[in-house]
This record gives sequence, structure tokens and C-alpha cells, in this order.
Amino acid sequence: MKVLIVSDTHRKNENYFKAVSLVKPNLVIHCGDAEGSEYILTEAVECPVQIVLGNNDFFSYLPKELELKLGAYKVWVTHGHNYYVSMGNEVIKREAAARGMDIVIYGHTHKPVVDTRGSVIAVNPGSLSYPRQEGRRPSYIVMDVEDKDVRFTIEYL
Repeated sequence: MKVLIVSDTHRKNENYFKAVSLVKPNLVIHCGDAEGSEYILTEAVECPVQIVLGNNDFFSYLPKELELKLGAYKVWVTHGHNYYVSMGNEVIKREAAARGMDIVIYGHTHKPVVDTRGSVIAVNPGSLSYPRQEGRRPSYIVMDVEDKDVRFTIEYL
């Protein structure tokens, strides 16, 4: 299964459409701050789209977080702002471990990360609209999962 992981599009959806056409995913996970674009983002693909509530998703009925089963992996999706991710991913990884998760996927920092240290894999796709990492290139992650095998690739536009 090919999963497109994105975050923090902030109503600037052009790069999302580009990523979708490049990846052709079986599932899209959006880690929040779609800012009212959830319907457009969902209609742009022919696969399921899971979107969580970000700190800028005012007046939205999106879920605050999701728990998914992808292959053999328990996956927790949250925006991350309630877990101090701007200071690092230690708190969110501890929370994910306490919940029995294998992978936590989050956004908010606008910086891509794949952290495989410890018992929980932490994944942040960065931002397709307002990147903050060195070089400031729009980023997303492609997750390839087959039963007990998972690979993450950070991609840039």
C-alpha cells in the first residue's frame, strides 16, 4: 500500500495536487491545518483521505486524532501541537508508546522528519505550502507498507 502523508497545506493546495498526481496513493493522510480545504483535498483523489484537526482548523468537525491499522502497524495520527513537537518529538513518541502505537504521524512544525530511534517511529511530512526546514522546499512523505515491512521516503517538490 502506498500512503501519501502531507500536512500544513493552509489552503494553498496546488502542491497537494502535484504530490497526488506524482504518487498516485492508495491512501492519503493529512496531519492538519487544511483550513477548510478538506472537501477539495478529498475530492482530488480516488482513494480514502484521512484528515485530522490542526491548530488552525477553526470551525471544523475533523477528528482531533486518528488511530489506524496499516499492515501490521498501529498508527496514531495527530497534528502534534498539543504534544510540544516544536521542542522535539520525545513527548509525542512517549505518548504513542503509552497508547501501544508503532508509528506516530504528526505535523505542525513544517519540518520533515523520519525518526526511527526507539520503539516508536515518528513521522512528520513537513509542509507543502510553508516549509520551514533549511532550503525551505515543500515536502511530503511516501509511506510504503506491506504487512510487516514499512518504508518512509521524504520527497520534495
